[in-house]
Amino acid sequence: MRAVSLRLLYATLTGLVLAGIVHIAAVMAIPRLAEADAVSRTQASESLDHPQPIYTLSTGEVPSPPEAWLPIPDPAVAVGVCAYDLSDGPMRVSSRTSALPLSLAAHGRHGAFYAVTDQAAVRGALDLVIMTRAQFDQALADDDENEPSRDVRIVAPDVRGFVVARVIAGLPSQRPGANEAVRAISCTTDAPADETGRK
Repeated sequence: MRAVSLRLLYATLTGLVLAGIVHIAAVMAIPRLAEADAVSRTQASESLDHPQPIYTLSTGEVPSPPEAWLPIPDPAVAVGVCAYDLSDGPMRVSSRTSALPLSLAAHGRHGAFYAVTDQAAVRGALDLVIMTRAQFDQALADDDENEPSRDVRIVAPDVRGFVVARVIAGLPSQRPGANEAVRAISCTTDAPADETGRK
């Protein structure tokens, strides 16, 4: 009787361990198997030169739009997204700072890999440049020692990804300014140096 109960306990524990392994493997595989992941959903913004609004703050009689695929964000934060494909060249995200707090977060297929706030701005401007390792090495080689770059350069783990811009409106009266600050951000692809003549 005791041997039977031990075998039953052993079989139960083995089943639980196997079920746990299968569950963890399934959860870890979801980002790779998902057909509509965040990177795919943001690709429509690759052709834009400014962030695609994802969440616009309500102003007066204009309500906030319903969210199609993002979790409900903070109701005081305007959100926009810029997708990039580094095979076309480095992605430059430029913003002017204002009284409203701003943050930029770069995401690849495996999640966020870099974030910066307006506290890193130089003379009221924040330039985030996302590059491949080869593009980063080329930019370093082309730098002028007498005029150091003020860009914040980041090496991306993936060729494709997106940047999320967030602007906080602390007061209801600041909501239109937050929406406009997101729209005012520039998202462009830097052409190779031999095309622009820059060094």
